[in-house]
Amino acid sequence: MLEIGLSYEQEKIVSKQDTAIAHGSGSLNVFATPAMIAFMENTCMKLASKYLDSEQTTVGISVNIQHIKATLPDKKVKCIASLIEIDNRILKFKVDVFDEENKIGEGFHQRAIVNIEKFLSKLK
Repeated sequence: MLEIGLSYEQEKIVSKQDTAIAHGSGSLNVFATPAMIAFMENTCMKLASKYLDSEQTTVGISVNIQHIKATLPDKKVKCIASLIEIDNRILKFKVDVFDEENKIGEGFHQRAIVNIEKFLSKLK
């Protein structure tokens, strides 16, 4: 059951595909902000999915993120997501990302719980 206070963390190694150059979001060979945000969203999604029925998923609806320090490729990064608010089917998460030495990103992310079939049928 989803409840405030749940948390989930995961780690990854920053790859060349995660860089600002690869994402087209910058000209430096560093962990791209869009890649960091995707890592944050994925961590939140995995946290929520552990507690949902098989016909449900979550979709991202907002991000409020600060990328506070650059990280080079081949460095390990860790994301920690904590569920801080539940408003009906809207979940709010606090997310923090660390490299091997420092906090590199922080902020908030919201996801909505949806029925997969109903959600997809509205897109046709």
